[in-house]
Amino acid sequence: MRARPFRRNHCGPVARTGVIMSAASSAIPSAASSHAPPSAGAAFADRRSFVLTLAALSMLGPFSIDTFLPSLIELQSALHTSALQAQQALSSYLLGFALMSLWHGAISDAFGRRPVIIVSLFVYIAAAIVCTFAPSIQVLIAARLVQGLAGGAGMIVARAIIRDCFEGVRALQLMATMMQIFSIAPAIAPIIGGYLQSGYGWRSVFAFMLVNALLVLAWVWRALPETLPPHARHPLHPATLAKSYWRVFTRMEFQLLAGLIGISFSSLFLYITASPVFMIRHLHLTETDFGKLFLPVIGGMVLGSMTASRLAGKVAQRRLMSAGFVLMGVGVALNLALQYTLAPQLAPGTWLTFVCIAPLGLMAFGQAVLAPSAQMMVMDLYPAQRGLMSSCQGFTHLMVSTVTAGIISPLVADTLQHLVLTSAAFFGVALLLWLSYLALHRRTR
Repeated sequence: MRARPFRRNHCGPVARTGVIMSAASSAIPSAASSHAPPSAGAAFADRRSFVLTLAALSMLGPFSIDTFLPSLIELQSALHTSALQAQQALSSYLLGFALMSLWHGAISDAFGRRPVIIVSLFVYIAAAIVCTFAPSIQVLIAARLVQGLAGGAGMIVARAIIRDCFEGVRALQLMATMMQIFSIAPAIAPIIGGYLQSGYGWRSVFAFMLVNALLVLAWVWRALPETLPPHARHPLHPATLAKSYWRVFTRMEFQLLAGLIGISFSSLFLYITASPVFMIRHLHLTETDFGKLFLPVIGGMVLGSMTASRLAGKVAQRRLMSAGFVLMGVGVALNLALQYTLAPQLAPGTWLTFVCIAPLGLMAFGQAVLAPSAQMMVMDLYPAQRGLMSSCQGFTHLMVSTVTAGIISPLVADTLQHLVLTSAAFFGVALLLWLSYLALHRRTR
């Protein structure tokens, strides 16, 4: 049997991964490829810590959002502010995250992955210090905005690093594996936040974010090499970048795929941002009970990511996404049915909590099955500029999340029925976008 030759990508030799190079990578002269020594990026990609390092970077975002949620109600009285203003301490972070996500990938395409991550971590740490000692809600909101501007680098650049080092099925598997590990953060963050809030108050939550960021910085400084070599970089020219963004954002496939990722996630994110009201006022639980919501949801995400990883290369991406939508749709239908039949008849307690939260786990499972394939399809629209594509997709996702957290969630969190109807509406829009993408794909084949 004839041996299959191996090829290199930007991270060096990847023979044992069985991946195929993209057209952009294969344009590198073969002589240079065949004699180049393994790069630091190649050695990094071969380590078991590869995915752990990238997941640790991606976890900064969930810890910055979910650890803070149990403190929202107490924050109102501590800083003498309204519920809407307190919610802006969450949405301002998301807004900063979204705005800078347009630049993190493009800047890392121009200057390399490592410098962008290191500088962003230093800015994040400075903002976390201000948040910890903020004397007013205005200062806190401003510091959270800056924290968000820096906080997205890890998540966005980590996805680009995977695509620097791997292609095809192996890249999809690693993306799903990273999401499995990344999903631990939203599960434990509100639990940690609840106990910190209960024992030490809301300022201790930001002190925790500060310590966490310092630990990640120390790890990254020691372990993360550069994975994008100079010859593969794209100069950062504002006019060129504006044209690139215009090309991406006006492409119909991008609009449909990036939109459905953000909107399908908001079907669940609505409950996360409304969790202080959902858990404490509607279900009559306490700050230390937030794990009862987050553990089933994150458990569904982990199982969905594991399923996506195992089926990568065995099931076509479009079929996997369709299966994810079916599973998510079953969860949405079950949630609607229970909220309008059984839930109104139950007194606060174990059964009401179960009825209100269990369908969310199934929804999370379906969303996690479809998300990795959708992200890969977005990034592969322009394979030579995956950092840029990651930024554009992240921006779209985060802007949807910002509107959900800052506007929609406060308006619909007053009743359980309003929450479930809005969640179902998000899913319906996402499904419509997916069906539109399939129709577009059939017309252009």
